[in-house]
Amino acid sequence: MGTGPLAGLKVVELAGLAPAPFACTVLADLGADVIRVDRAKPGFDVLSFPNDPLTRGRRWIGVDVKSPEGLELVLKLVDEADVLVEGFRPGVAERMGLGPDTLLERNPGLVYGRITGWGQDGPLAEAAGHDINYIAIAGALEPIGQAGHKPTMPLNLVADFGGGGLMLAMGVLAALVERQSSGRGQVVDASMVDGAALLTTSLHGLKNLGLWSKPRGENLLDGGAPFYDTYETADGKFVAVGAIEGRFFAELVKVLGLDDVPDHMNPENWPALRALLEETLRTRTRDEWAKLAEGTDACLSPVLTPEEAPAHPHNVARGTFVEIDGTKQPAPAPKFSRTAPGIPARPSEARADTGEVLAELGVPAAEIERLRAAGTIA
Repeated sequence: MGTGPLAGLKVVELAGLAPAPFACTVLADLGADVIRVDRAKPGFDVLSFPNDPLTRGRRWIGVDVKSPEGLELVLKLVDEADVLVEGFRPGVAERMGLGPDTLLERNPGLVYGRITGWGQDGPLAEAAGHDINYIAIAGALEPIGQAGHKPTMPLNLVADFGGGGLMLAMGVLAALVERQSSGRGQVVDASMVDGAALLTTSLHGLKNLGLWSKPRGENLLDGGAPFYDTYETADGKFVAVGAIEGRFFAELVKVLGLDDVPDHMNPENWPALRALLEETLRTRTRDEWAKLAEGTDACLSPVLTPEEAPAHPHNVARGTFVEIDGTKQPAPAPKFSRTAPGIPARPSEARADTGEVLAELGVPAAEIERLRAAGTIA
C-alpha cells in the first residue's frame, strides 16, 4: 500500500502510451494503488521498456480482454476500483467491452478518466496525431521559436504531459472531490488540444492587451527581449537569463561587470544590448557565471542537461530527484506537509503481478493456473 494523500485510492490503468501512463504515475506517486492492465502476450510497443519511470509505483498484470473470461476478470477488478484510466482512440474501449456506460452501470461511483489527442468528439476525433499536431491547432506551437525561423518543437511536454497527463490527473481528482457530495462517478474527457490551449491562457491575455503583438521570437518572453533568453558561454554551454524587472536587471549588470548599459525596456536598444550580452557571456564558462550569480537576484542560471540536473545543489537539497533501482528520475511532486509520499516503488516486470492481483480478487490458485495455461492471463 502506498503512502501519500491518495493512499487507499484504487485505480485501474488500461496500458497505453505517454499521457495516460503519466497521469497514473502522478496518482501512484501520491499514494494511489494503481494496477496496470496489459495484454496477456507482449506486443510491439515503441515506448515500453524495462525500468521505465512512467510505469513505476504500480502493479502490472496481463489479461486477454478479448476472451470472455479475461474480460470478466477485468470487469471484476474495475467493480472494486475508484478510478479507471484509458488512453485509446474514441470507441476502442467500448468495443473492448470496457466503455464508460458498461462500467458505470456496474460501479456507479467510478471515475472514468479517458484521454485522447483531439477529444472524444469533434471533426478530428477519429484522426491520428501526436503531440506536435495537437499543439499546432491549439495555438501553442506557433509562438515558440526564434525570430525568422520555423516554430520549435518543445519536445512532447506541452500536449502529452502538461496539457494531457497532468490535466487528466487533475480532472480525475476533481471528479473524486465531487463524488464525495453526490456519491456518483462520471466520465472525465481529457483532450490534449484542450489542455494545450489552456496552457496558453496567459498568452491570450497578453495579446488582448497588445503586449504580445510582434511575430514569433520578437516579444518579451519568446526570446525577443535580450534580458530573457539563453546565451552561449566560453565552454560552448549555455546560461539562461531572465532579468525582466529593473532591480533584477541591475543585479545582472553588476554580476556581468558592465557599465553604460542602455535602458533594457526600450525595444530600440535591444539589438545593441543583445550584442553586449552575447560578447560578455562568452568570456567565462557556464559554471563560472553561475558561481558569480550565486546569492544575487541577477536571474542567471546554468542550462543543465537532464543528466546534470539531479546533482545541482538546489535539487539535491529539495530531493527533486530520486534514484530508483539505479535510475535517477524526478521525485513525486508536489510536496505535502502531513502526508508525504514515499519514494516510488521500482517498475514491475511486465505482467509480473497477475497472480497476486487475481488472488486478491478471490480467484483460487488452481483457477489462476488454468487461466494462465489457457493464455487468458500472463
